[in-house]
Amino acid sequence: MTTPRLNNELTRRQFVARAASSILGVGLLPHFLPGSAAATPFEGASKLRQVATARNVIYLYMSGGMSHLDTFDPKEAGSPVMGPVKPIATSADGVRVSEYLPSLAQQMHHVAVISSLVSTQGAHEQGNYMMHTSYALRGTIRHPSMGAWLDVLQGGGNGTLPNHVFIGNESRHPGAGFFPAVHTPLFINSPEAGVANINTFKGLTETRFQQRMALSAELDADFLADHPQRNVKAYADMYDGAIKMMKSEDLVAFDLTQEKDKMRDAYGRNPFGQGCLLARRLVERGVRFVEVTHGYWDSHSANFVLTPGLCDGLDRGLSMLLRDLHSRGLLDETLIVLATEFGRTPDINQNIGRDHYPKAFCGLLAGGGVAGGQVYGKTDKEGRDIVEGRTEIPDFNATIAYALGLPLDQITISPSNRPFTVCDKGQPITSIFG
Repeated sequence: MTTPRLNNELTRRQFVARAASSILGVGLLPHFLPGSAAATPFEGASKLRQVATARNVIYLYMSGGMSHLDTFDPKEAGSPVMGPVKPIATSADGVRVSEYLPSLAQQMHHVAVISSLVSTQGAHEQGNYMMHTSYALRGTIRHPSMGAWLDVLQGGGNGTLPNHVFIGNESRHPGAGFFPAVHTPLFINSPEAGVANINTFKGLTETRFQQRMALSAELDADFLADHPQRNVKAYADMYDGAIKMMKSEDLVAFDLTQEKDKMRDAYGRNPFGQGCLLARRLVERGVRFVEVTHGYWDSHSANFVLTPGLCDGLDRGLSMLLRDLHSRGLLDETLIVLATEFGRTPDINQNIGRDHYPKAFCGLLAGGGVAGGQVYGKTDKEGRDIVEGRTEIPDFNATIAYALGLPLDQITISPSNRPFTVCDKGQPITSIFG
């Protein structure tokens, strides 16, 4: 019998798609395959292509909904929406921040404020999910976060350490979404505790360890052969990755005691500050996407008691991170992102608090090719409505993906046979790049 040949373009496309499906558990349909109707970009999807301006991302997530008025979009002193908070000048002409952020005020020449964010989601879980994935939360599918997209579409990194690390105690992170579990971030609950359960048992020699692993592989071989599903393979890959990390010389990156006390003090002796320091140590060693959480900003009551303390940790940790990366020559290749699920109301409620407000809020971008010392977009004089540069969540995320050089209009077919792109239909804010 003659074996059929791949003698036409359609068959070649099918072969590529099926090969990708078997390797990744999804179908990656490159937009450049000619004649493929299924691979046609969504209407309105970006056709922009550029050389990446950033290699790494340090993503700082302000969990609970950070107030834009009390941080990076303050209004005039004495305005009823400001309460007791006043704006202060910064190192960037025309850029002001809240008086709660005096150290960051001296670093704003590195930072672009995106002051015109808007979300369709006004509840915590849904807003968190939208910010991380660009998609609305659904019960039928789990979408990937940006770190997972970066790992799948580009890979790279250290080789022995995970490409994607999450530092904090936020349990609602979407992780790898519909991608295989190998693209799930390594979760570090406490930056000072480092990676749990990474050492072998006391007294277990390397020879005995290898013997045990060989026996385990032998016992698993028949099961893996009979059950070739990707989730089963992912379980085996998890062990392989854990062993590789256990033996990595770069595992020392997770040990903050290697840093001088003066440096640790400069970042702030709190989970967020030490998380920022750990993030710097990881990107130094090739980890490409590190997320650090800081919360909780859910100030429905006593906003002007809760927010100053949160801002103090943010002010010290982020300002030191900017200085540290800049002094080490890493800021140009590392994109720092600050995001939150929504803002908080301009109106101060009867409990002296601010409620959820997805209509207008802010985020930050710094380094990684972004021109600092600028504000993109604008809210009205009370921070209620966006009057310039409306930026939806997929647009914000598309800007991150654009900096990383990710293909914004490449369609990925999920295991449920649905098409997705990295940031839905988001359009990047290209004007903020230097």
